[in-house]
Amino acid sequence: MKITIITVCYNRQDTIRDAIESVIAQDYDDIEYIIIDGASKDGTMNIVNEYKDKVTHIVSEMDRGMYEAINKGIRMATGEYIGLVHSDDMLISPHTISHIAQRLKETNADLLYADGIYVDRNNLSKVKRVWKGGKFSRKKLGWGWLPLHTTVYMRKDIIMKYGLYDERYEISADTKFLIKYLCLQDIKVTYLPETVIRMCMGGLSTTWAHISHVWAEDVLLYRQYGFKHPVLLKLLKMAWKVPQYVSAIFTKDK
Repeated sequence: MKITIITVCYNRQDTIRDAIESVIAQDYDDIEYIIIDGASKDGTMNIVNEYKDKVTHIVSEMDRGMYEAINKGIRMATGEYIGLVHSDDMLISPHTISHIAQRLKETNADLLYADGIYVDRNNLSKVKRVWKGGKFSRKKLGWGWLPLHTTVYMRKDIIMKYGLYDERYEISADTKFLIKYLCLQDIKVTYLPETVIRMCMGGLSTTWAHISHVWAEDVLLYRQYGFKHPVLLKLLKMAWKVPQYVSAIFTKDK
């Protein structure tokens, strides 16, 4: 079973090496790795090209943003399942994709999600948030819960059937993507109770400067999908973060 991993990047010379090395270190032997760069102006592509013999496809060209780049990678992908490792992220261990693949084989699920941690951008051993996905329930979706996007691995044929990321959303296209599939489509979902990704705090949707933008986009898409009380749903979505920060207090640094 081939699994495609997509990394999109733009001017990420400080973090892209760790992301790439976490993928190429995997012990699973059927990975297709695609890197989509948005025509970086720093040293990102110099680093990426150091690994060109270990990356299946490398594209560097101007695009309209992260979600256009992800969609580009999805269209190129030949794997049965597709997952994302952003340029600020790292797979948690060399066995991560093997464990994901084993769970997918056992369950024949259309979509898998798992757990992840957020770490301090300036101290990667300092855990800031612990995201435990928990057992899947559509009832939780009505309370603002969604799985952590970068823990999601999904069948390519399902994505191509029902649609890619909506590039009109600068930040919340991942939220819309997950709502579309988990709420509106009859797909088989499985949860892997294991930490699979380490993410750096301070990404596009985790900085204070973008909170108002995220708020507006989330409320808009909740309205678009006909949810009652979209503002309340957004507040509930934010409330799920509270136990994640509390858990980090009691988690030993990684």
